[in-house]
Amino acid sequence: MDSRKQPMTMNSDILKQYPGMNPEKADLLLSDAFEGFDRKIVVLDDDPTGTQTVHGINVYTGWSRDDIEQGFRDPGGIFYILTNSRSFQREETRSVHCEIGRIIAEVSRKAGKKYVIISRGDSTLRGHYPLETETLRRATEEAGSLIFDGEILCPFFPEGGRFTINGIHYVQYGDRLIPAGDTEFARDKSFGYRSSDLAEWCIEKYEGKLKKDQITIVPLELLQNGKVEEVTRLLMQVRDFGKVIVNAVTYSDIKIFCASYLHALRQGKEFLFRCAAALPKVLGRIPDKPLLSGKELVAGGSGTGGIVLVGSHVKKTTEQLEMLGKNMKSVHFIRFDQHRVLEDKGLLLEKQRVVEEAERFIARGRTVVVYTRRDRLDVEGDDPDKQLQIAVAISQALVGVIGDLQVRPRFVVAKGGITSSDVGTKALGIKKAAVAGQILPGIPVWITGEESKFPKLPFIIFPGNVGTSDALLRVVEKLINQVTGS
Repeated sequence: MDSRKQPMTMNSDILKQYPGMNPEKADLLLSDAFEGFDRKIVVLDDDPTGTQTVHGINVYTGWSRDDIEQGFRDPGGIFYILTNSRSFQREETRSVHCEIGRIIAEVSRKAGKKYVIISRGDSTLRGHYPLETETLRRATEEAGSLIFDGEILCPFFPEGGRFTINGIHYVQYGDRLIPAGDTEFARDKSFGYRSSDLAEWCIEKYEGKLKKDQITIVPLELLQNGKVEEVTRLLMQVRDFGKVIVNAVTYSDIKIFCASYLHALRQGKEFLFRCAAALPKVLGRIPDKPLLSGKELVAGGSGTGGIVLVGSHVKKTTEQLEMLGKNMKSVHFIRFDQHRVLEDKGLLLEKQRVVEEAERFIARGRTVVVYTRRDRLDVEGDDPDKQLQIAVAISQALVGVIGDLQVRPRFVVAKGGITSSDVGTKALGIKKAAVAGQILPGIPVWITGEESKFPKLPFIIFPGNVGTSDALLRVVEKLINQVTGS
């Protein structure tokens, strides 16, 4: 049995003990650090929820040379590539990241512009780590591009209640901060883990090939007190792709860390990033923007209803779905029975049934909510690739409901990371989308491109693990009641 002291659940009031540096002073330190910075920031997003903090930027759903060259030509300093790799098996993930890393290095050299790579992963620590960043490192270095001194790990994401204190990563549930290793996310069939201590988590994920002396932890106290020089000194000591763990409770902490990183960069250090959605916003210099109203997103006068597709099975999603059902009787609910994956052609027949029913109601102006059965489907064996393969098959059938629609809905809401990615790329055929902003904290809105099945359609990407119990209800209310500007 592990004899190490296990982190404990804490009351979220402890966050008040870490107010962070004055935001204006943090902004000033960060602004000074940006002087002379002229790199393109490329964010590789393992599912489309990673745009949940940004706006006014482009996201590409492919990674061809043309896509990446266009991203480098974008007027802003940052663009996103949706890899959707959280739905991939290991070999596909390795192949895709090798290709992307190589192309980024070649495009950078041709354009004469250096870059920063951010691997945006889940704030609850799920995903192909360290496979993705190790592959990116090798691919770019072999292409004769950058040599990386280290990797920065920062899963902080306050919009979703994710905080890192004393090296322990926490997930907020109401008034409690629960160590990530004690949450349902740590029991994920494909990407499970035990450790809440991020240093131990790294060692766990590296299967013992990483030693503790290769890990640098940035103390929260240094960030809270704006000690840019001291944090910079820590970064200057990192070598041989060592890990840097960033504690953070406020956005000011991230600003101070990014200022330190920029100073280290100026002195010749190079780092890859593995982080949640908060850090790209800061490093990409994306300003705050008010939440989008329904009136901004949905034009009045349309005679059709919208569609909400719920694929995520985490507890939070189920609670949100139940709240929606209890409080909004004007929408029509359709259950999608994913357990029919065990039948011959079962998913195909189920999809056809749901499409027919959904179209009838959407055409009449009713918004429909298509949701999967809430009871878990487990199959024999513990092969994570097999589990992932079944999950992908179910997701493809579910999103095929939207792909087969002949009537244009007023809006599309997709609940869950893999679900929303497949809706965007496969059902809606998005190649390039504009990120309009957020409809609620942590819930991004894309406007589909002209090439899409439904051009200029509001596409709301709702992560499965984000939001209070009434968040889905509030989103649907905004979109249905848009004439009031709610």
